Amino acid sequence: MKKKQVPVLKTKSSRSKWSFFEVLGMLLVFISLLILFFYPNSLSRFFNTIIQEVKPIVVDIFLTGEVGIAIIVSVIFGRLLERLGFTDGLIRIFVPIMKWFKINPSVIIPSAYNILGDINAAGKISAPILVKAKATKSEQKIAVATMVQSPQSFATLVLGLIALSVFNIHAFPLIVLSIFLPIVVVPFILSITLYRDTKRVELEELPRFTPNTKLLHTIFYSAKEGAELLFLTIIPAVAAVFFFIGALKFFGVWGGIETSLSTVLTLMGIEPSTGIISILAAPTLAVAQLAELASTVDPRLVVGSFILANSGLPLSVIFGQVPLTWSGISSLNEKEVLEAAIIGMIIRFMTACVLAYYLTPFLVG
Repeated sequence: MKKKQVPVLKTKSSRSKWSFFEVLGMLLVFISLLILFFYPNSLSRFFNTIIQEVKPIVVDIFLTGEVGIAIIVSVIFGRLLERLGFTDGLIRIFVPIMKWFKINPSVIIPSAYNILGDINAAGKISAPILVKAKATKSEQKIAVATMVQSPQSFATLVLGLIALSVFNIHAFPLIVLSIFLPIVVVPFILSITLYRDTKRVELEELPRFTPNTKLLHTIFYSAKEGAELLFLTIIPAVAAVFFFIGALKFFGVWGGIETSLSTVLTLMGIEPSTGIISILAAPTLAVAQLAELASTVDPRLVVGSFILANSGLPLSVIFGQVPLTWSGISSLNEKEVLEAAIIGMIIRFMTACVLAYYLTPFLVG
């Protein structure tokens, strides 16, 4: 006996309802058609403005310039240091200090690799080390915020020292207070304020971090790793940030933002032209240009510029490269990494402002 079929009632698909993005998309279609009809050259000028903004940074600095090569070399250098026991040596030095603060000592590793190499290489090498050391999510956030306090390449530090000598500024106390002291002070401050889920770790509880890979394998694999980092993470992130800057320039908004930024930097005791270069382009380029401005720049603004340049800037690193690098190889997602990086940059700006105002009178010769 055949079963009687029950008629199926057809319900309206949710696709029949207009969503917000369908309305927005339809609006964009009509706007695009109007622009093409009345202002046919405007879209080409828009894209040309963006390309002219992105090209000098992506091509001249990262693809054909020294910065791109420096990133690959930094990964090679960092992996060699790791293979030769540098990480385990750091841990032994900082275990006693971090035990007082009840923090996993691995939080300082990214800062050390940042100074010696590159912030992207530092994250690539250090994030897995933090996971291996069983650092909590709070401690990994502390590591990101602390890493941002350090210069993202040794070249930035060296060129900055040259600039300080041109202005007859005593470098030693500035290096201690602005670069080395934050590696210890920032983790402590964050552990008692924003990121409290920390724990004391004994040396015996930590694994050894020196890998057993063969030396030649370490060199060639790290070169490949550096190239992948440059082409698949850094360049896309830089292009995205400068895409928006180019769009703001096209709509005539960027000039006002740049002027306001210069005013704020001057009030903070930071030389505005090199400060903007640090924020938007490359700190290494900023400190290199700082030495060339000896006859036109007030020495009182140099200290703040030096401190700001010796950090995790530019913004493309904070908003793009660091979150992309850390999110895939640590316990943190992109949002958590970005928040920690922003907190670190806020601390860095405060450090630059305070030291520029209160330390400069004792440093300028």
